[in-house]
Amino acid sequence: MMNPESGCFSAQVTKRCRTARDRKPFELGIFCCLAALALLTPYSAAASGAKKIILDTDPGTDDAMALMLALNSPELDVRAITVVPGNVTAAQGLENALRMVSLAKRCDILVAGGAQHPLFQKLITAEFWHGKNGLANIELPPSQCKVDTRFAPDLIIELIHASPHEITLVPVGPLTNIALAVEKDPSIVQLVKEVILMGGSIKGGNVNASAEANIYNDPEAAQIVFQAGWPLTMVGLDVGDKTLFSRRHLEQLGQAHGPVNDFIYGVTKFLVELSEKFGDTGTPMYDPLAVGVAIDASLVTAPAMHVDVETRGEFTRGETVANRRNEIERNVLRHFPEGDRYVIEGLDKVAPNARVCIDVQAEKFLQLFVSRMQGR
Repeated sequence: MMNPESGCFSAQVTKRCRTARDRKPFELGIFCCLAALALLTPYSAAASGAKKIILDTDPGTDDAMALMLALNSPELDVRAITVVPGNVTAAQGLENALRMVSLAKRCDILVAGGAQHPLFQKLITAEFWHGKNGLANIELPPSQCKVDTRFAPDLIIELIHASPHEITLVPVGPLTNIALAVEKDPSIVQLVKEVILMGGSIKGGNVNASAEANIYNDPEAAQIVFQAGWPLTMVGLDVGDKTLFSRRHLEQLGQAHGPVNDFIYGVTKFLVELSEKFGDTGTPMYDPLAVGVAIDASLVTAPAMHVDVETRGEFTRGETVANRRNEIERNVLRHFPEGDRYVIEGLDKVAPNARVCIDVQAEKFLQLFVSRMQGR
C-alpha cells in the first residue's frame, strides 16, 4: 500500500520513515523507497524460487480446496489450471474453475478446458458428493476472468516445453488430459520435473471394493500416466483417509473472514455435514493433500513401488495394483513325462515407477491448510 508521507508503496516502512523526519523531502522519499525495496527483495527471491505447477482438476468440492491452497501458497507458482471432466461435466468444471480464479483475483493464471469424456468409457459425475454445481451448491459471482482457448493437453505440452525440467504436474482428477498430452507428445515425459497425483489406493477403493474414483473414471488414461516413465508420486486413499477435516478444524477456519476463507468455510461445512451423515468424524482431504505434498514432500512417507492399473477386471477395473516388494516370481515352462507345467525358478526385480504415499503428518497438513485459507 502507498505510504502517503513518502510516496513509497509499502506500509511496512512507515516506522523507518518516521525515524528520519529530519531528512529533506527528496532524501526522505529515496530513503523510504530503498527501505521498501529491501523488504521486498527477499519475497521476490522466494517467489522466483517457487515450484512451477500445472493443476489439472475436475472442479468439485475438494478440488476447490486444492485450487485455493495452491493459489495461496508462496511455495507454488501456478502456471495454469486445466480442467478435466469427473466430479462434474467438462463445461461445469470450466465454469467453476473460472469463478474460483476470479474470486481469488488471479485472472493472470491460464485456465483451459480439455477432454470432454474419458478415453474409452462413459463419464461418471459425482454431484451426489459435491452438490449440483460441484461447489457445495454455493453460487460464486460470475467470473471476471477469461478462458484460454487452447486445448488443455496442448497447453500442458506448450508450458512444459517452455520450462523444461521445471514443471510439476498436479492432477487431482481423472488423468485423461495428462494421458492425451503424453500420447500426443511423448517427449514431455523427459521434460517434466515430477508428477504428483491424487488417485489410487493400495488398501481398497471408495467407488467399490477395489477402485478409487479418479482412477476408476478413466483407468486406461491412468495406466498411460503410471507407465510413462516420469518421477511420479501417488497421493491416494491410503493417506487421504487419514487426513480428516473435522468440526474442530471448521471452527478454526471460521475465525477469519474474507472472500476465499468464507467460500472454503462453506465448502468444508457442506463436506463435514455430508461425512457425518455416513458416520464419519470428518471429510477426507484428498485433493488438497496432493497440493500439500507439492508444497512439502516431507508431509508424507512414500516408499517406491511398481504400480499398474487394472483395466479389464470385472471386479477390479480401476484398481491400482502396487508391488510392495518390487519383485515377481520367475515361472519357466518345463516338460515332464506326466505333462508340461510351469516351475518357479527364482525372483526377478521389477523397477518401481511411483512413490506411493502410505502415511501422513495429518494434523500438520490440516493446520497448514487452515492457515493458508486464513491468509497466514
